[in-house]
Amino acid sequence: MPQAPHPADESRRQATLDQLGLLDTGADPVFDELVRRAASTFDTPMAAISLVDHDRQWFKARVGLDVEQTPRSCAICAYCILGEGPLVIQDTKQDPGVADNPLVTGPPHLRFYAGAPIRWTDGQHIGSLCTLDTRPRNPSAKQIERLIELAQEVSYAIDHHFLRLCAKQWQDLGLNGDALAA
Repeated sequence: MPQAPHPADESRRQATLDQLGLLDTGADPVFDELVRRAASTFDTPMAAISLVDHDRQWFKARVGLDVEQTPRSCAICAYCILGEGPLVIQDTKQDPGVADNPLVTGPPHLRFYAGAPIRWTDGQHIGSLCTLDTRPRNPSAKQIERLIELAQEVSYAIDHHFLRLCAKQWQDLGLNGDALAA
């Protein structure tokens, strides 16, 4: 399987991802709930919020997956961030782009992938919200629409996380909103 190409603005995309301060952070109940809702929408055993980093995809939240990250070289989510809309692969073994992916040919033996890009406010696709199964699926238009909505909710949760991070940095500097307004 060829590795997904990097987006044309990869350095800017990566800078955005680094600036957000999400990589390698602990569990967050908001993100965990969004992943559970994605799995429930599709009735799949696996779902994740995948952030596509330099050489890996790191899972901010996940259900049904035992690993915290995988190499970017085998990340189907690395393909998802290249498009504007969702990426749906009904049967990975029938898709020549991913049929030989180590996550398809070996554990967890993925047969279905549906992901929607997670967009930061500057337009960068930093990762995806995906749902996965070990059997092929044919999702409905309503399920895909809901996946897109949930990916937008992930973006809102990232906004909230980033605002909290900025507020903490301001506080660490001895600043508050009043000082910044002056």
